[in-house]
Amino acid sequence: MLIYLLRHGLTEYNAEKRYQGQRDIPLSAAGRAMLCRADISPKTVYITPLCRTRQTAEVLFPGAKLVETDGLKEMCFGSFEGRNYIEMEHDPDYLAWVAANCESPCPDGETKAAFCERICAAFSALVDKALADGEEMLVILAHGGTQMAAMERYALPHKDYYEWCAPNAGGFVLDAKDWTAKRVLHLVKTVQYTKEARE
Repeated sequence: MLIYLLRHGLTEYNAEKRYQGQRDIPLSAAGRAMLCRADISPKTVYITPLCRTRQTAEVLFPGAKLVETDGLKEMCFGSFEGRNYIEMEHDPDYLAWVAANCESPCPDGETKAAFCERICAAFSALVDKALADGEEMLVILAHGGTQMAAMERYALPHKDYYEWCAPNAGGFVLDAKDWTAKRVLHLVKTVQYTKEARE
């Protein structure tokens, strides 16, 4: 079985390098215009309750059934959401969080460890179910953080968390042949579903 683990398209917050987290920010006009239909046609695509994933999936996979999976939502950045690093360069809470390699809790948000546990539980449940159902393909369209958490834990070759964030509308194709025995996924290739990538 092949797994497509994709990131949503560009939003205004992405363009302005703002922490988006669980704010329900739509795709920007530019982000929507960049998208192109994917080269696969899955019957079902797993998305998150945040509209940027649904809007991206509707362009990439027209006609697919979209199933919301709450556990795959982006990390909650608490009081940092809506702001960028320039606006917070003198914020002591932000500076302390960065100094802790972003692993301490954000004020009113999640810790990286709790976030990764949440993502990996939801992701692995989808993989287990798809394999049990004999599916040939599993398509998940979520967030950069979702990719980083799942890929750091399960993907081979191994890379650190921050190395696994794909560009907007990009992602990873993984082979699940060793999942049942070893709980690992083999990276097959990267994909990018933007018009520039096709040219």
